This record gives sequence, structure tokens and C-alpha cells, in this order.
Amino acid sequence: MATAAFTPWILGLTGGIGSGKSAAAERFVELGVHLVDADQAARWVVEPGRPALASIVERFGPGVLQADGQLDRAALRQLIFADPAQRKWLEQLLHPLIGQEIFSYLAKAQSPYAVYVSPLLIESGQYHKTQRVLVIDAPQELQIARTLARDNTSAEQVQAILQAQLAREDRLRHADDVVVNDGDLAALHQQIDRLHHFYLTLKGGQP
Repeated sequence: MATAAFTPWILGLTGGIGSGKSAAAERFVELGVHLVDADQAARWVVEPGRPALASIVERFGPGVLQADGQLDRAALRQLIFADPAQRKWLEQLLHPLIGQEIFSYLAKAQSPYAVYVSPLLIESGQYHKTQRVLVIDAPQELQIARTLARDNTSAEQVQAILQAQLAREDRLRHADDVVVNDGDLAALHQQIDRLHHFYLTLKGGQP
């Protein structure tokens, strides 16, 4: 008798800028959990030879390509930044493809659950496709300090990004689990490890 195909449940992982989302994601990978990052998927769909890249070149011209045939993101950003209609066209082209890429990749997971990392998990509505949501949270002063230390940016730019992102309270309202990342890396790992052991006991993401 054929056994039913194994399907992992999906944990959505999100958090504001400088919250420690990436460090948490890396820990899940170290623990052997299958993980896909929304930003990575956005790069995959526009690789040379993929239909999305051909559509972009057809619309915007060869100026959006680098010499090696890769997408010139900076050139494309300039073209769409000034034109909301072009930006909307690009989003309508890419978002469904990115979603397909992500969820087909997650479905191949060999771990009991898989992690989908996205800074816009809640805003994009993609949390509906996950069975559980983990929010990495940090006090705002710490978010700003970490981002300034990591990126070559100004405090004003970080504030602008924070304001553009979903309010912390809204994000937390969607959370099934919250990790407060206000200590060192070892403390973060400890919290992720504890959640990992809990997640291994769940069927379909719910107790």
C-alpha cells in the first residue's frame, strides 16, 4: 500500500528591521530545518533564462541588464521608482511567481516543518499560507542601533524604514510565538532551540 506523501507544515518567520530575523533564520538552518527566504526567491525568479527576466527586458529594454545578462536591479529600481504604474506592473508579474517558487520549494522539505522568512509576511498576506507565525521582536532603540551598526545608513533612513514597516503591535497581534531578541546571540539561539523542540512535537503547526 502506498504511503501518503509527507508534507511539512510551514512556519512563517518575520520581524522588523534589526530585530535579528536573519540570525534566527540561520539558527533554524543549523538545526537542520528546511528554510526559504523571500528575498532569495525574489532573486531566483529573475535569473537569466527565466521567463520573468525576458518579460522585464521586453517591457523596459536591454538597459535593465548587466553585461553578463543578469538583471541590473539598480537600473530597474530607478525606472519603477518614479512610475507607480510600472512598479505595479512589475509587482503583478513577480509576486505570483515568487509565491509559486517559495511554496514549491517548501513542499520539498525533508524536515517535519519548514520555515518561510519574509520581512513582509503579514503585509503581503502570505501568513495565510503558513500554519504558524513566529515574530522576532526587539525594542525599537535596539533595532535602530543594530541597523546602524550593520548597514551604511543614517538614523533618519532607519526611522523611515521603521515607519514604512508594519507597526510592531500589528505584527505581534498575528504571532503564535514571539522571541524577544534583546540579548546576545547565545540567548537568541537558546530561545530558537527551545521553540524548535516544541515545533517537532506539533502536527500541522498546532498543538
